[in-house]
Amino acid sequence: MLSSEHAMDFNVKKLASDAGLFFTRAVQFTEEKLGQAEKTELDPHLENLITRADCTKNWTEKILRQTEVLLQPNPSARIEEFIYDKLEKRLPSKVTNAELLGQYMLEAANEFGPGTPYGSTMITVGEYQKRLGGAEREFLQTSAATFLTPLRNFLEGDWRTISKERRLLENRRLDLDICKARVKKAKQAEAKAAAAPDFQETRPRNYVLSASASAVRVPSKTNGTLFRAHTGSYITEQW
Repeated sequence: MLSSEHAMDFNVKKLASDAGLFFTRAVQFTEEKLGQAEKTELDPHLENLITRADCTKNWTEKILRQTEVLLQPNPSARIEEFIYDKLEKRLPSKVTNAELLGQYMLEAANEFGPGTPYGSTMITVGEYQKRLGGAEREFLQTSAATFLTPLRNFLEGDWRTISKERRLLENRRLDLDICKARVKKAKQAEAKAAAAPDFQETRPRNYVLSASASAVRVPSKTNGTLFRAHTGSYITEQW
C-alpha cells in the first residue's frame, strides 16, 4: 500500500515537473519568435542537413501520393490497399480491367465458335488482351515493391527517427537558452545591486542631519528658506 502511494506521489511530482519544463520551453520558444529572447544558432552544416531533410520529406510525400494515383486511379481501391497495408495483410489478387476484357472476348469466341471469323478474331485479340493485363498487374506489383515501398520506409522509418532527434535537439537548445537567459538576468541584477547605494549606511547620517536641521532655529524667514534649500541639496547629493 505504501509502495503504491509512493509511486503515485512520484508520478504526480514527475508530471508537475514535466508540465513546468514544457511551459518554460513554450515561453522561451514564443519569446524567440517575437524577438524578445536570444536564440542559440545551430552549426551551419547541421542547419543545411535539416533543410535537406525537410525538402526530402516533402518531395517524397508528393511523389508517393502521385505515384499511387497513377498506379491506382480509383480512390476506393487505394483506401482498401492502404487498410491492408496497415493491417500487414496481403491484398487479395485481382484481375486487371485488361485481363477481364480479354476473358470476355475469349468467352464470346467460344460462344460464337472458334471456327467463325468473329470467333477466331476474338480469340486472337482476347489472348493478347489478357497478356497485356498480366503485364499491367506485374508492373503494379513490381512498382509497389521496388519504388513505393522504399519511399514508405523512408517516411515511416528514417524520417520518424530524424524528427525524434530534431525534437530532442530543439528541447536541449531551448533548455540551454533558458539557462543562459537566467544567468544573464542574475548578472544584471547583481550589477544593479552593486551600482545602487547602501541604504543602511546612508540612513543614519541622513536621519541625524535631518533631525539637526529641524532643531536649528533660523532667525529670519529668508535665511530659513536658504538653509533648508542647501540642507536638502546636501542630503540629495549624499543620497
